[in-house]
Amino acid sequence: MVEPGAYHEKVDDTDLDSAALPPAPGDEQYVALALANTTIALPGGQFTDLLGTPAAATDWLVGQGLAPVDAGLQEMCAGLVRSLREQVRVLLASRSCSDPAPRSALDAVNEALSKAPTAELLRWDPVRGLYRTASHPITQIVEHALATLAANAADLLTGPDAERIAACGSPPCTRFFLRNGRRQWCSVRCGDRARAARAYARRSQPAGVAQR
Repeated sequence: MVEPGAYHEKVDDTDLDSAALPPAPGDEQYVALALANTTIALPGGQFTDLLGTPAAATDWLVGQGLAPVDAGLQEMCAGLVRSLREQVRVLLASRSCSDPAPRSALDAVNEALSKAPTAELLRWDPVRGLYRTASHPITQIVEHALATLAANAADLLTGPDAERIAACGSPPCTRFFLRNGRRQWCSVRCGDRARAARAYARRSQPAGVAQR
C-alpha cells in the first residue's frame, strides 16, 4: 500500500519561505506558542527569524496586539523578546518529552512575569500640570508584552493542553504544535516532506535488505 504523499520524489521548498508556512496548530490559541515558532528552520539550510531585527520584532508584537504600531523597539528590547522566546522553547521541549523543566528557563519566565508594569508615575509640568505617565514608555510596552507572553506560556504549560504539546517530527523543522490524535507534524507541508523522505529511503535500500 502506498502511503499518501509517497509518490513525491522530493518536496521542493526552494521557492517557499516562512510566509508560505501556515500557523502551527495551537499558534492562534496560545500566543506563547506563536512566539516559540517565530524561529523557523527550512530545508536547504534556510532559516528565518521573525524577531530577527527591531523592526521585525515590533511588527510581530503589533500583529499580536502587544504593542502599538509606533512602538519603535530598539535592539535591546527586541533582544529581550528573543531571549524569552528561547526560554519558552526550552520549556516546551522539556514538556513535550516529559523531562524536568530546567531551572534557568523557569527563572527567566518568572522574571518576565514579575516585571509587568503596575502603575504610571505622577509627574508635574508647568504647562500640563499634574499628569501620569510611564517611567519609560517603550520599556513599559516591552515589559508588558513580556509579562503577557510569559503568563500565556505558564497557562499553556500547566493547563489542559499541556499534554498535547509536541515538536514537529519532520526535520529540519523546529516548530512546536498542539497534537490532535497521532499527528506528528506541524503542517501538511512538513508531513509530505517526512513521508517523501521515508519513501525515498525505502526505495534506496539495496535489494534484499529487510525493510522495517
